[in-house]
Amino acid sequence: MNPISATSEKSRSLLRIYALEAKYEFLKQLRLPAYVVPTLAFPLFFYVLFGLALGKSRGMPAGAATYLLATYGAMGVMAATLFGFGIQVALERGQGWMLFKRATPMPTLAYFLAKTVMSLIFGAIIVAALFTLGFAAGGVRLSLGTWLALGGTLIAGALPFCAFGLAIGYFAGPNSAPAVVNVIYLPLSFFSGLWMPVRYLPGWVQSTARFLPPYHYSQLALRTMGGGTGEPVWRSLAVLAVFGLLALAVARIGFRRDEGRTYG
Repeated sequence: MNPISATSEKSRSLLRIYALEAKYEFLKQLRLPAYVVPTLAFPLFFYVLFGLALGKSRGMPAGAATYLLATYGAMGVMAATLFGFGIQVALERGQGWMLFKRATPMPTLAYFLAKTVMSLIFGAIIVAALFTLGFAAGGVRLSLGTWLALGGTLIAGALPFCAFGLAIGYFAGPNSAPAVVNVIYLPLSFFSGLWMPVRYLPGWVQSTARFLPPYHYSQLALRTMGGGTGEPVWRSLAVLAVFGLLALAVARIGFRRDEGRTYG
């Protein structure tokens, strides 16, 4: 066989493996009410409760409905990644699914990329649902470019939190993972100003928020609409990049530890 043809065929086979793994990962999560319902419903519920109820109030940048569209979007995307990675990886490790996967010819990277794609798709669904609700019921009116910039920022911002969720999944047990994720996710969201504008929180919370990755994530989203606290873009990007790389390093330690337990 021609070496070029053989290489091309191998590449197509790998792409098919990656595509199928991502497809079935998405379908698997879609059939789990314990993941789908809270992940999709909670951001919409809180947006209706606070964003639409406060939509006509004054004092919030660009109006509450517009402001909270960005912050609840960030909170929803974070939930999709942390619950999709943190809890599911911990559960699958406990069930021996990771051992089974490593015994197959499937590339290890395909497993992690599939979960990343799944998280991005669910994040996109959450963002689309919030945008629809904000436009139809909240009276949010943005230019097409702003809608696209906000949506792209929210979805892309999922990546460092995918790494964080993976780190949690490798160090939390299958039974404790849901509690661990909630204990981390909910306070992080509140202290980062995702529940309500950070300017309305106590001074010490505002000072603490600037060290938290979700705060910088939300600031990037708000900046696409001309809002936020004026945090420099480069600083927010740097914080999220360092956060993601550190989380990947921790996840790699957990991955190697699991391999040692399996084969050592």
